[in-house]
Amino acid sequence: MTRTDPEPDQARAADRLLRDCVRHSAAPGAAILVLSTLGAATGLAMPAVLGRTLDLLLSGRPATGWLTACAALTCLLVVVDALDGVLTGTTNACSTAWLRRRLLRHVLAAGPRTTDRTPPGDVVSRLVGNAAHAGGAPAALAGTLAAVVTPVGGLVALALVDLWTAGAFLVGMPVLALLLKAFVRASGDSVARYQESQGEIAARLVEAVGGARTIAAAGTARREQARVLEPLAALSAQGYRMWRVQGRSTAQAAVIVPLLQIAVLAVAGARLAAGELSVGGLLAAARYAALATGIGMLVGRLNGLVRSRGAARRLAGLLAVPATAHGDATLPAGDGTLELRGVTVARGDRTILAGVDLTVPGGTSLALVGRSGSGKSTLAEVAGRLADPDAGTATLDGVPLRDLPHDVLRRAVGQAFERPALLGGTIGGTIAFGADEPDERAVREAARAACADDFVRRLPHGYDTPCDEAPLSGGEAQRLGLARAFAHPGRLLILDDATSSLDTVTELRVGEALTRQAGVRTRLIIAHRAATAARADQVAWLDEGRVRAVGPHARLWHERSDYRAVFADADADTDATVDEGTDRPAHDD
Repeated sequence: MTRTDPEPDQARAADRLLRDCVRHSAAPGAAILVLSTLGAATGLAMPAVLGRTLDLLLSGRPATGWLTACAALTCLLVVVDALDGVLTGTTNACSTAWLRRRLLRHVLAAGPRTTDRTPPGDVVSRLVGNAAHAGGAPAALAGTLAAVVTPVGGLVALALVDLWTAGAFLVGMPVLALLLKAFVRASGDSVARYQESQGEIAARLVEAVGGARTIAAAGTARREQARVLEPLAALSAQGYRMWRVQGRSTAQAAVIVPLLQIAVLAVAGARLAAGELSVGGLLAAARYAALATGIGMLVGRLNGLVRSRGAARRLAGLLAVPATAHGDATLPAGDGTLELRGVTVARGDRTILAGVDLTVPGGTSLALVGRSGSGKSTLAEVAGRLADPDAGTATLDGVPLRDLPHDVLRRAVGQAFERPALLGGTIGGTIAFGADEPDERAVREAARAACADDFVRRLPHGYDTPCDEAPLSGGEAQRLGLARAFAHPGRLLILDDATSSLDTVTELRVGEALTRQAGVRTRLIIAHRAATAARADQVAWLDEGRVRAVGPHARLWHERSDYRAVFADADADTDATVDEGTDRPAHDD
């Protein structure tokens, strides 16, 4: 079987993205093209007008009209350049905003799949820096097309002034063409590698910021600094390489262009001496030769397009992650029965879940128990459809999760995580955050159920306290995540290690409230503590991606010593984690 090379596919996807961006900015891009072309045409007209004016002045004839034309062309150039600058800046901003909105929608629609493939810091780098470079494509393309008008028009005008001078210029054109081709090839490769190094540094920096407390506790700040900045050498090398490529092209042009201009002037001088060319014609030929050799302008424009295409390839990498597709099935009335049949999930060469069959009857609770790496969190992701299995199905009240509409699915399934994200702006907004935001009364009731109301009311502005002004411990943040889950009732509630940072007493109170608050809701709970598993109706014991046993905690505890060993290992892992000073607190306060 022939494997598909991802590089050409990604290049094609990048080109499609740039084409979409150009189409989105077609109107301002066309306006930039018109303005730039008008500016180029004005610049092309100027030598001819100056030459004619000079001939009239030298002959002693009136030249008032031509002098006025020179002033008008000069003013027109100034106005056109100013309008072109304003429109280019506006178009770049609008195109960049459009790209960011499109990419952000796709990243959010793809969900956790995006960060499975690309580190979060690199995702941010692409959405910010690379989107800005790619957003410059419409204006850069319009400017490049208009920039071609100047050298081509200069050559045509040179031929109209005198065919011999144009012939002298054409001799050196192949050398200029080869110079441009070499610049685009070398510059494109160096830009791509430079942007990759930028993304790698951003990814490592985000990791370091997220683990700041661990780094401080371990005393490894200098080592971490070296790790974050390790790609800086490659970044510097590619940066110097870009400058070398541009410098070499500029230096080569600095040699070739004057030689061409000297050749044109020599031929024009000979034609002047022979009486075949006037002084004004000589001036026009010199100016048109300079315009025809305007490679510097083209190099700059091409450099912008090269940067845009390189950035678009990195953005296409984000778009390559498929967005989660949803169906249009109707969810019938039911008690929230969750069924997994033959669920298999693989990550690379590793199988995380292998043919898992599991049923959680509606209105009951099931604790997932297993050693680290047994597949508990992956199973919870499949059950909440944060991930799709590679094989098998997950159903809620008999309907496959993948067949449900997005809004129906998210209203039916509530989730709380080990490290909840505090979204919503304020503490109250965090609890209410979701598709259907509850009222203030429901928010406070959910906070009380999650044992969060007391500490929230002690904050400077209570429930209106901005999240970034609220100093929260790990356990307090978890209680806010639980409150958010309680505030959005559904048929299925999934707690992915959502009580790991709570002290024993608080966890007991939350567990009791969970049973009372959830009502008939089905609950799927990842449990590391024996007490948590004991409160569940049933326990599913996972081992190396397979369900080893299902039953009440008490029976498994008394009958299986290896089941008891799972909790002993979990306690040892928790102690080691605390001793090593990781970011997860050992207890609530």
